[in-house]
Amino acid sequence: MTRARTAALPTGVPPTVPPHAAGPRTTLSADLPTGLRVLAAHAPAAPLAELRLVIPYARTELGLAAAQELLAACLGTGSRDRTRQGIADRAADLGAELSTVVTAESLILSVSVLAPGLPGALDLLAELLLRPRYEEGEVALAQRRAAAAPRAPAPRVRLRRAALAHGFGPHPLSSESGGTAPLLDLVSLVPDDLLALHARAVVPGGSSLVVLAGEEPDAVLRLAGERLAPWSGGPSGLTLPSFARAVPRPGAVELTEQGDSGGGWGDAVAGQSLVLTVGPGVPTADPLHAPFHLAQLVLGGYASARLARQVRDRLGLAYDVSAGLRENGAGSWLEIACAGAPGGAGRIAAEITRCLRDLAEDGPSRAEVDRARAYAAGFTRFALATRAEEASALAGFVAAGLEPDWLDGYRERLAAVTPEQVAEAAARHLAPDRAVVATYEPGPTAAPPHPGPHAPVPKAVLPDAGPHAPAPTAAPPDAGPHAPAPRAVPPDAEPHAPFPKAAPPDAGPHAPAPTAAPPHPGPHAPVPKAVLPDAGPHAPALQAAQPAGGPHAPAPTAVPPQAGPHAPAPTAAPPDAGPHAPAPTPAPTSHDQKGARP
Repeated sequence: MTRARTAALPTGVPPTVPPHAAGPRTTLSADLPTGLRVLAAHAPAAPLAELRLVIPYARTELGLAAAQELLAACLGTGSRDRTRQGIADRAADLGAELSTVVTAESLILSVSVLAPGLPGALDLLAELLLRPRYEEGEVALAQRRAAAAPRAPAPRVRLRRAALAHGFGPHPLSSESGGTAPLLDLVSLVPDDLLALHARAVVPGGSSLVVLAGEEPDAVLRLAGERLAPWSGGPSGLTLPSFARAVPRPGAVELTEQGDSGGGWGDAVAGQSLVLTVGPGVPTADPLHAPFHLAQLVLGGYASARLARQVRDRLGLAYDVSAGLRENGAGSWLEIACAGAPGGAGRIAAEITRCLRDLAEDGPSRAEVDRARAYAAGFTRFALATRAEEASALAGFVAAGLEPDWLDGYRERLAAVTPEQVAEAAARHLAPDRAVVATYEPGPTAAPPHPGPHAPVPKAVLPDAGPHAPAPTAAPPDAGPHAPAPRAVPPDAEPHAPFPKAAPPDAGPHAPAPTAAPPHPGPHAPVPKAVLPDAGPHAPALQAAQPAGGPHAPAPTAVPPQAGPHAPAPTAAPPDAGPHAPAPTPAPTSHDQKGARP
């Protein structure tokens, strides 16, 4: 049993930090005979108790990948004593919320519960661990959801795997499948397969439990030991092996998407160029981690760091720019990632290389080091702003083998770092000739490239509409430059006739008149439908429909003009996101049980 007391935070704590962070935090840890490590942290007068159970769950065996995916989706949906609804009702009675999250190497069960409900929450957790039930209906539902989700890896994932494979050699993290199971394997599983995996993988050996609560740590340890004593088994062996190399082998990797790359990727940066570098990193537990961390922050750790100012703000080459340390059981590496417009990967890579070389050769200025130090110190406080975040951070420390008060001591280590030490860390780890530089370019799309604001607008030619043609639709007065252009129709139309639809070529004298584009719509009007080369002045507008789609095929969606070489793909960013908005990042897989809602 180990007892640790964190140091009290210094005076002058920013007002955003909650009062509980200003006092000492007492922790008590113990290793149970089953192999489960339990850490109890005292949060006086806390209205909620937070529990985090971290179970090794790396996808290192291809034969288990399908069952691992389904088990993570179905865990917590039933036990031998309760159905999904019964578990949700019990959670509501306790004032609790249960969820599961899967990472590259762990299955994490999270519970937030009202303080008086802590014993009941531990009982419910033990019930799900000891007496699981995977009902056929729940398994079938998870299989249907998995079948509907994209199975192919997104370009960013494929690029990272390629860079890791080049830098570190063959590894589960760099395999082409990445542990993703074939759909046929997934849909062929039955509940007994999940029960067999549960018996092997969901075990206390190698797992850790963190409880942050208002109860005294001694009482929490005793309570957790009693409730979870029957849980046994493990270790499962589902842990990531170390990389074959301690540092990556430098070089260049190029990926290119073949054919139309306009959709179906399941990635927020679909249709954009990607650049990803993998360089040597310093593990968190290493005494030299603090100088390396500050060098990484100066390079690209926050919005005004060197990479963001050069690649995004000055040159406008990328929308998403980041640099950070990635670390897990396999090893650690510095990863730089940028996303920009198609065709720009080579220039982005050149600018990243230049920023790395400048920082490695010249080092940072004292002002840059002080700015990075202030950012790191503030971020560590912000990361623990809530008890839920604090519990998750403690669970990460325990799983990584760090002391629970590591973060408090880290602030002191950051304060002691000198600019000379940061320059030495940059010279040792950030030299571009020590990194893997991987680039990705999407394939061609069907959209016409860069039409420009002054491109002539092809107009649909109206057949002889006659005196009974429908009237045009007028645009509202003072609509502004971004309002949609009015739809023009032939003159001599009835004032209340419905708006006509576009007719196919040679539709005959009785076909409704097609929609004509307004002349000279200006630079903000949508791009019209393209016409065939040398089609003649009276050729109808080209429809992007299926071949022989008939006269009722829908017209294609127009793309915004004046996209420029650095504009985002039309589907990649939300409306009015601005040219420098970062691409959204997909959230981790999560399965919640909130109150009485099944």
